[in-house]
Amino acid sequence: MTRTVLDGCAVVTMDDARTEHAAGHVVLAGNRVESVGDGPAPADLPDATYVDARGCLATPGLVNTHHHLYQWLTRGLAVDHTLFQWLTTLYPIWACLDEDTVRTGARGALSQLALTGCSTTMDHHYVFPADGGDLLGAEVEAARTVGLRFLATRGSMDLGRSRGGLPPDHVVEEIDAILDATEAAIDRHHDRSPDAMLRIGVAPCSPFSVTGELMEEAADLARDRGVRLHTHLAETTDEEDFCREHFGCSPVEYVERLGWLGEDVWLAHGVHLGDDAIKALARTGTGVAHCPSSNARLGAGICRTHDLVDAQVPVGLGVDGAASNEAASLVEEVRHAVLFARAAGGPQALTVRAGLELATIGGARVLGWDDRIGSLQPGKQADVALWRLDGAAHAGIADPVAALVLGSPPPLELLLVDGRAVVREGRMVTVDEEGLAHDVRTASATLLERAEAR
Repeated sequence: MTRTVLDGCAVVTMDDARTEHAAGHVVLAGNRVESVGDGPAPADLPDATYVDARGCLATPGLVNTHHHLYQWLTRGLAVDHTLFQWLTTLYPIWACLDEDTVRTGARGALSQLALTGCSTTMDHHYVFPADGGDLLGAEVEAARTVGLRFLATRGSMDLGRSRGGLPPDHVVEEIDAILDATEAAIDRHHDRSPDAMLRIGVAPCSPFSVTGELMEEAADLARDRGVRLHTHLAETTDEEDFCREHFGCSPVEYVERLGWLGEDVWLAHGVHLGDDAIKALARTGTGVAHCPSSNARLGAGICRTHDLVDAQVPVGLGVDGAASNEAASLVEEVRHAVLFARAAGGPQALTVRAGLELATIGGARVLGWDDRIGSLQPGKQADVALWRLDGAAHAGIADPVAALVLGSPPPLELLLVDGRAVVREGRMVTVDEEGLAHDVRTASATLLERAEAR
C-alpha cells in the first residue's frame, strides 16, 4: 500500500469536532485517509511520498450538489434573461445533443470543477433527444476519464408545452420510456460498494416540466431500488406562480403531496421558501442544493441559507449548469454563499467556516455520501484539496480559511480523488487541457449549427 503524506500545511478536517491544525499533516494510505494530526508527519513511513505542503491549506475535496454538465457547450447565451426566458431560448439547442457533444461538454465541465477543488459532483441530465444515443453513459465515461467521484442522476421531462408545461413537445419523453431508461441506468451503473466512484439517482426535472404522475412513479422506483431523488424546486417567483395556478399550493406543498420530501431527497435552489416550507424540509430531513451564482445570474433571488442551516436542513452548494453561471467554480460558490447570506442577513448570517462546511461535509450529507466523503478522518476516502496560500494574493491573511473563502480563488496545488492525483500545480493531470479546449469549441459550434439548421 503506497502512502501520500501532506506535511506542514494548515488542515481543516470538517470532522464532528470541526478540528483544525495551524501546521499539521495528512497521511493517505491507498484510497483512504490513514491519519490527520498536528505538527510534522511521522518520518520514514514505509512506501510513502512526502509532499512539502508548507504555505498550503488542506481541506476535504469539495462536493458539488447540483449541475448540468452538458450546458458547458451553451455558455454565454441569453445572458440577460429570466429563468423561463433562458430555458425557452436554450431548449431548441439542447434538443440537438448527442453522445459526442455530451461527452465533450461533460469532460470540459468536470475538468473545470476539478480545477476549482471539486472531488465529487452530481449531475442532473434531463434532456434526452430520441436520436441522441446513450447520453448518460457518455457522462459516466467522461467522469471516469477526468477522475471525479460521480453521482449521475437520470433526469426527465414529460410535460410539454401542448399540455401546459414549459418545454417544447419535441424534448419531452413518455413516462414508460423514462421509467424503463431510469431502471436500466441503475442496473448498469449504480455502485453500492463502500469505495464507490459512481452512483445513480432519479431526477424528474421540475414542476413546470414534469407531471405529478411521473413524480410519484419516479419516487416509487427510486425507493424500490434504494437510490436518491432530486428535482428543481422553489427557484423563481414564476415557478411559485405556476404551482399556485396549476396546483393551488406552493411548490413545497405540491411535492409533499406527491411523496417527495424525505431524507433520500434533495432539492435544487430552494430560493423562495416560506417559514412553513423550511419547517417541512427540516421535519423530513429533505436537503437543499444552494446555487448562489446561478440564482444571482438569472435574477432568481437569494436563498434563505441562514434560516435553512439554523433549522438544521441539510444544505450543500452547487454551481448549477454552466449556461446559467459561465464560471462553474465551486470554490467561488463558497464565497458567494457567504457574501449573499450576509448581504441579506448581516455579517453573522453565514461564517466563513460555515460556508466551507456547506461545500464539504454539508454537500456530502445532501448527497447521502457523508459516511465516506466530506471530511478528513481516518477511514474515509482519500479526497483532498490542497490550496496554495503563500503567494502574493494571500500572503499575510491571518486566517487561512478566510483566505480561501474571502480572498481571490487560490491556486490549487493538488487535488486527490480516491488517492489519485487529478490536479497538480494548477494543471489537470488526467486531461490534456489544450486539446480539450479545442474539442469544446468544436462541439459547441456543432451544436449551435445543428440548432440553426432545424
